[in-house]
Amino acid sequence: MNAFDVVSTDILILGSGGAGLFAALHAHDADPSLDITVAVKGLLGKCGCTRMVQGGYNVALAEGDSPERHFMDTITGGKWLPDQELAWKLVNTAVERIHELENELGCFFDRNADGSLHQKAFAGQTFDRTVHKGDLTGIEIINRLAEQVWARKIKRLEEHRAIELIATADGQSIAGVMMIDLRTGKYRLVRAKAVLLATGGGPAMYKFHTPSGDKSCDGLAMALRAGLGLRDMEMVQFHPTGLLAGSDTRMTGTVLEEGLRGAGGYLLNGNHERFMHNVDPRGERATRDVVSRGIFSEMRAGRVTPNGGVYIQMNHLGPDNVRKQFKGMVDRCADCGFDLAGGLVEVVPTAHYMMGGLMFKPDCTTEWEGLFAAGEDTGGVHGANRLGGNGVANSTVFGGVAGDTMAQWVKGRSLQDYSEDSAQQAVAAAERPFGQQPADLYALRERLAEVMWNDAGIVRDKAGLERAAAQLKVLHQELLASGVADGERAYNLTWQDWLNLDSLIHVSQAIVHAALAREDSRGAHFREDFPDVRDLENSWFSIIRQQDGTLHLERRPVSFTRVAPGQTILTEEEAAT
Repeated sequence: MNAFDVVSTDILILGSGGAGLFAALHAHDADPSLDITVAVKGLLGKCGCTRMVQGGYNVALAEGDSPERHFMDTITGGKWLPDQELAWKLVNTAVERIHELENELGCFFDRNADGSLHQKAFAGQTFDRTVHKGDLTGIEIINRLAEQVWARKIKRLEEHRAIELIATADGQSIAGVMMIDLRTGKYRLVRAKAVLLATGGGPAMYKFHTPSGDKSCDGLAMALRAGLGLRDMEMVQFHPTGLLAGSDTRMTGTVLEEGLRGAGGYLLNGNHERFMHNVDPRGERATRDVVSRGIFSEMRAGRVTPNGGVYIQMNHLGPDNVRKQFKGMVDRCADCGFDLAGGLVEVVPTAHYMMGGLMFKPDCTTEWEGLFAAGEDTGGVHGANRLGGNGVANSTVFGGVAGDTMAQWVKGRSLQDYSEDSAQQAVAAAERPFGQQPADLYALRERLAEVMWNDAGIVRDKAGLERAAAQLKVLHQELLASGVADGERAYNLTWQDWLNLDSLIHVSQAIVHAALAREDSRGAHFREDFPDVRDLENSWFSIIRQQDGTLHLERRPVSFTRVAPGQTILTEEEAAT
């Protein structure tokens, strides 16, 4: 029998990004007597994807804008695949949430001369609605959220990695989560009445990616192994402008925010020619999927920069203005030897966001009783393409909703008995690498990155996806036969690398399986062998489940609960402006 400690709490929140911290605050404010625990792989307030948000927060505030217009932009940008009730919840609650961020949590967003919130242009939208703090919006939001969590009696399990969702004996609800205390290497089962899955996505399985290397889609991998349904997993968003600084720096792949193009930045190929107006009449301000494919076409044609990408140019907007407006980006580029304000910076499309994720409802409930979800671990809000600025709105909106829902749900409930078999199996699976011969995990991860970039990336086809599926199977078999040399558990980073790879390969297999099934092109999913967007009025979304180690896919029709393709909820006057 494998040993593990057991602790208990009323509400366990996995993740400390915008979704997790908002959930903790809302649950506490709803009922301060609750025992609330936030578990995070790193340090609270110092890790996660929300902190890395540069661009801003989409919300309809300005005269002439409206939640209805924001809704239509979200639905059309998502190519009619979003769950319309989730999207409606997003755009309407975002108005409430931005005032909460500013007036209750103390976020200092940029303002206009008249004192109103400044809202900048982001691609793919019909109105400038992105609230921001320069180009460091995520840091502002997470700093204020973390301060408020620290000020309350909310418990923290820092440097704790979740490795498995532990079900009740009947397998119909959640009883807790098995975790590893990274500081000691010991296992800890956290029993809870309610669990929030808010670990974030993080498509770090690609050659170029924006999240930090420790982001490994753990939440989605755990949900898969639990047999829960994941929707829209073929939809992986590439941000068009990831910094391209060479292969010898981890700065490569980090985002140069969308506001650069929104402000009027140019994209130039290796011949110093603008090319986006040959792709889309919106030019550089087209949606992320369109711009990413435009850049990728230049790369395939060989019209590339010294490091193999394209350039972004801002100096025509005035170097001093660029330095003032985008200080964070200017400093980041300078660290890598580029002059964003006065020169050219090399960029490449970079894997940025998972539109797919766990099936959930507008109140953040899921298929399992007691399991809730919010943020990038969820699917359905964005459909085939996420608008820039809708990501942090998604996390904070549904994080708050989850906190409110969980606080009500746990009232009068008791802790459920957990499945001893599930707990033991979770520990045994994590122990596996200590019984195997050591291997080069770095080489395995590099192969994974090449497979996903080349065969399941920006442009796909059947042959490439089938090749990827075969290679992923081989990689997983090799990983299961690979071990780690050091038997010491405390801060064993090689062990954590092994676990990261296991999660990334599981989720990569789901991405490829769903991408093979979708034989048309929608948003971030572009099939070169099926390039057309077909049959919008009969749109369907995919649901992936793992059963007995095998992935199964279900197609389910999209419910057009508020508006159908070819229609709009805007008035004629609104639609015309």
